[in-house]
Parts: sequence; C-alpha cells; structure tokens
Amino acid sequence: MRLKSYSQNIFLYLSPFNIDKRSQYMNAFPTLANDLTTDNLTTLVQTLHPSVTVSSFKINKEFVFDNGEEAVSTAGRIEAEIEFSDEEAGRLPKQLIIKVCRPDIAPRPLYRNEVNFYTRLRQELTIEAPVCIGGMFDEETANFGLALEDMRSRGVTFPNVKSDHGVDHIKSVLKCLAKLHAFYWNSPRFKTDLNWLDSHIKGELYTFFNHPDIVPAVIEAEVEKEQFKKEMVEGLGRTPSDLYKEMRKVQQHQATLTPTICHGDTHIGNTYTLPDGSAGLYDWQLMSRGYFMHDVSYIIITGLSVAQRRQYQHELISYYLDQLQQYGVIDAPNADQAFTEFRHAAVWCLYIGWLTTPIENYGWDITVCNHVRLSSAYRDLDSKTAVALLPEVPPYTD
Repeated sequence: MRLKSYSQNIFLYLSPFNIDKRSQYMNAFPTLANDLTTDNLTTLVQTLHPSVTVSSFKINKEFVFDNGEEAVSTAGRIEAEIEFSDEEAGRLPKQLIIKVCRPDIAPRPLYRNEVNFYTRLRQELTIEAPVCIGGMFDEETANFGLALEDMRSRGVTFPNVKSDHGVDHIKSVLKCLAKLHAFYWNSPRFKTDLNWLDSHIKGELYTFFNHPDIVPAVIEAEVEKEQFKKEMVEGLGRTPSDLYKEMRKVQQHQATLTPTICHGDTHIGNTYTLPDGSAGLYDWQLMSRGYFMHDVSYIIITGLSVAQRRQYQHELISYYLDQLQQYGVIDAPNADQAFTEFRHAAVWCLYIGWLTTPIENYGWDITVCNHVRLSSAYRDLDSKTAVALLPEVPPYTD
C-alpha cells in the first residue's frame, strides 16, 4: 500500500469527520487562502486580542500540501500581510505565517497541541519562540488556524543538517531549552491548571505514536518501501518492531523521572538563529509533559555531524546541566546520569524522529543525513544494550 494513501487513513483515524465535509461546518477555519476573509481573520486574531479587527490582507504565498518544492508539512502554511483597523494593534506583527489544516489529512492531536502551546503557554514564557497573535482549534472538524509572526522580518536564519551552523548554535538552543525546562521543572501545576497536557505515556498524542495501526504502521511501511531505511535498520541488528518496543520502554522509564514541559520535536530543522546569535524554537506540535533529555538528545544528535557529536556530546550535556542550574533547578541529574538517559533517548530520535518521514518531505540529502546521524548515535551509544536494562512494558492497549 502506498504510504501517502495509507497515511491519510491513519490521520483520519483520529479525526471523526470526513475531510470533504469540513467546509459545511460554520466553525471550521478555512484551509485555503482563497477562502480567507477579513471576518475569519478577525475571528482568529480576537482569540488573543479581542478588540483588534483585521481591515485588509494580502496573500503572498500558499503551501497546503506536497507541491513538489519539498515544502510538505503536517499543516498548510499561508504567507500573508495583514492590516489592522485599531491603533492598539500597532505593536502586532503584520507579516504573518498562517498555519492551517491540510485539506487531505487532519492529525488532530498535533493541531490541537500547537494551538494550545501558543494560546495557553506562550504568553507566560520568555524563551525565544515565534509571536502568536491568534489561534483556534475546532473539535468538530479538526480544522485549526494559527497566526504567527513571519520571523524572516527579524532577519532569522533556519539551519538544517546541511548548513554550517556550528557548535555555538547548539549551545544557544540548549540554553533556550534549559530556560523552558527550568520554568516547568517538576511543577505542581501539572496537577492543577496544566493537567490538560498530554504526556509520552498518556493522552491522544501518546495514542498517535503508540497505537500499532497509526504511526508504527507508517514506520513499517516506510522501512519496507525505502531500501536505505531497510538496510540501515538491518545494519543496527534491529527491526522496526524491536525499535518500537525499545521506544515504549524508554518513554515508560522517562515517565518515572522528573517531569517538565518538552518542545517534543527539537531536530535541527525546528530551530532558528537570530542576528545576535541567539536561538529559538518553532513547530510546537509535539509539545508535551516529559523528560528533559527527550529534547536535549534530539538537538545534539541531529544538529551535529557524526564526528562533531562524538567530540562534543559530553561537553554539550554538561553545558545544558549548567544552564539548568543557572535557571534555578537544584535537583538536576549529574553528568553521568544524564549521559545514561542520553543513551536511552536516542531510540525515540531514530524511531519516531525520522523513520516516519518520507523522502519527499525534505528531499534526499536532508532525509538521509538525518538517518545517518541518528543511526550512528544509536550504534555509538549502544542504546540497544542500555535500553535492554530497563523494565519491560506490556503491549499497547486502547
């Protein structure tokens, strides 16, 4: 079965309404630029700025699905220039990226999750992340809208595995992560106003990545379809089923450790650099309650060449722990404990991080380079042996 058609069925598994019927629902935010109006844009902005009205707008570009430009994403993107009729809106960005539901798929937990981050958490954080001026998610249809600043207006650059961004950028990302993690470190709010957050072992996001018929089925299909993935996994002496079981063991284990809020998807392509050298994070669809090393491992492994990672991994983990303490955490693990968790966390990075990803999403070079970095880390760190020492977990059940 072709992955694209299979993926559509998988995404719809978590979306109760047929995608062809979304336009019939009054609360559904448009999925196409041609359907945008000043009224629905005003409704979007007023979720965070109730007195602001959109007076006009101009569409510059639209990405709604795989358009042959390696710009595919789980969400559509519309680049727009917005004008407001209210003087108090002068402080709001006018160059926007409007994220919308793809017309062909609806990964409900990812859309809801990112809207929740930007509308419920972003305002209380001082980390570097895009400014959001409005967000909405419709439970009936899984449609969503998210109005984010176009960060290119601030002169940011977006690295990937092919760019020469250096170790300093990784340190800047780790500093940003330490600030995020410290803010929510073992927070009592997880039992009160933050109890809505999914975790890596509970909630719809957990189901999405653990149900055998959802993401694990995508991975099985990808490994079967792509010869380089198949041989890479074979070269590790593993199967997709082996990695799935290891991933579940790691996440059950991490759930027993000190929780915080994780970005959840900190590969190098979800980071950016400002002109002053500081770093930020975008694409918060996988944000959840979790363990800090989930984030730290992924940026170190994907952000450096194999040789650089081998040279700097211990130094970078120590740097992160120092930053965590600078931000007030007094019970951080020591370097040896953190490195053990680094070995564990490499499993998710490989299994969920990139085995899920079709070549057409990012092109051959970026896709293969990420796989090389992740599989090399799994092998170098002997993650197989480290995870074997963790307690077994029962099979997934609904």
